[in-house]
Amino acid sequence: MKVVELRRYPVKSMLGEVVPAADVGARGIAGDRLWAVRDPDGKFGSGKNTRRFRRMPGLFRLRAYAADPAPVVELPDGRRFAATDPDGHRAVSELLGRPVTLAPEASVPHHDEGPVSVITTASLRRLGELVGGERIDALRFRANVLLDVPGNGFVEDTWPGRRLKIGGQVVLRVVRPLTRCVMIDMAQDRVGDRNDLLKTLAEHHELTFGVHATVEQPGRIAIDDPCSWA
Repeated sequence: MKVVELRRYPVKSMLGEVVPAADVGARGIAGDRLWAVRDPDGKFGSGKNTRRFRRMPGLFRLRAYAADPAPVVELPDGRRFAATDPDGHRAVSELLGRPVTLAPEASVPHHDEGPVSVITTASLRRLGELVGGERIDALRFRANVLLDVPGNGFVEDTWPGRRLKIGGQVVLRVVRPLTRCVMIDMAQDRVGDRNDLLKTLAEHHELTFGVHATVEQPGRIAIDDPCSWA
């Protein structure tokens, strides 16, 4: 196994960025989902409605880039602004058709289930077979780490409880499968709308795809890092 793609999403539920390397700490990939769009009643923008999150169509039209001290958000017309800029908040509000601001994480993480999300090429191939032999783009699953794994199947099913070493430093503890929502069928970046992926996972894989993990040993990971069981 080896790392073939690393992604982070500086603002939750916006488009993110592919990075060649990343620092990993107890919270996960540095800068990942550290900010979110917030509406006046305190709920955060997402692709689904929950106690903490509110579905906000249009977020996939925005892209966020990590920066210090706050992410930079890019609008569809190419304008960019810092996540702390009130003019940017107004521009995002106009795009979404609702009043919002951008807010950093407080005491409760913005992650849906865990600090680091992992998917594999083997599972992508299996899901592609189930929907008629198509190639499924990894970006639909918004995972932090894509691992190249030989074969074809939902190999992560046997991973919960195991310790995954990535490169020479980082050790992850795999916790459980990731439950998926309608976001995997939504158009984003280079992929269009579809209506069959979530249904297929419901029928064949209990609505799960990939796993999330906690960080037992921090460090830095990079593309082409080898992976092994610790």
